[in-house]
Amino acid sequence: MKKMTSIPVIDLAPYLEGTPEGRKKVAAEVNKACEEIGFFLIKGHGVAQDIVDRTYNTAESFFRLPIDDKLPIKTPSVDIARGYTPFKGETLSAGLGKAAPADLKEIIDMGPVDVPGGEYYERPDAKNFFHPNLWPAKPDNFQPAMETYYRRMNRLANDLMGIFALALDLPDDFFFDKLDKNMSALRIICYPEQKEAPEPGQLRGGAHTDYGTLTILMSDKAAGGLQAQHRDGYWVDVVTEPGTYVINIGDIMQIWTNDRWVSTMHRVVNPPAELADKSRRHSIVFFHQPNYDALIDTLPSCFSAQRPKKYEPLTYKDHWLGKWNATRK
Repeated sequence: MKKMTSIPVIDLAPYLEGTPEGRKKVAAEVNKACEEIGFFLIKGHGVAQDIVDRTYNTAESFFRLPIDDKLPIKTPSVDIARGYTPFKGETLSAGLGKAAPADLKEIIDMGPVDVPGGEYYERPDAKNFFHPNLWPAKPDNFQPAMETYYRRMNRLANDLMGIFALALDLPDDFFFDKLDKNMSALRIICYPEQKEAPEPGQLRGGAHTDYGTLTILMSDKAAGGLQAQHRDGYWVDVVTEPGTYVINIGDIMQIWTNDRWVSTMHRVVNPPAELADKSRRHSIVFFHQPNYDALIDTLPSCFSAQRPKKYEPLTYKDHWLGKWNATRK
């Protein structure tokens, strides 16, 4: 079989327009991509370019600030995914139990922005999944820009989950009662210029899988970018096109589909040595995640006597905590 050299590009417009033929076409394309590599680009997604530009420019402005302007919102503890994580503060490959040097990046993490309050969001089981966000004082438009972007990404993720349901021969709204109080996260990342050579095995982002249902990525094209691992073991460069987002599925979709779909290992590689000192890179990542108490169990259409279940049921909370805590040690 011929090696895959690029990620599929899927136009969502026929699905969003709502014709039966268009919806079926997009669902089939998504299913094929999720079975082969678990990554694809989307266009025709309906997200206004001015929202994208404002978010990206605001993120870049934050990371250009002196470190003293960032530290006031430093992540307060290992179990709170909010605020700023300084350079080399995370090791993603540890989430898969692999030892490696710390990743060459700095981060700010945010969570849900419209939490209504009440018992569900405040009981002990909720942990810190709805902890208030920690907003920097500079740039002054940071909070409204990120809140607007978070809301728009949640809408896009819901569209994608509807497509996923159709691709798996389920009703459009099959997943929605597992997502209606979701704990999705927005993360902005800076991969600074590399003034010193990385340690052996050290990457901008170590090889890992994502925890939740799906991930929506916006990134620039600076050298030293994203790679996804094909089911056959080789790495494929993930190169964005103007107006597109990178989508990849996470662990939960692999569990739900009994490995029919793959939560793909991916990494962010270092730039070539000759470009390392001028290859600053920024990414904005939306991690769509289920309700913390959603029970993740194999879909009935994805197992049989010939294809037995590979996973025991678990709540999303338990899955997330195990992964997150491992990366912060």
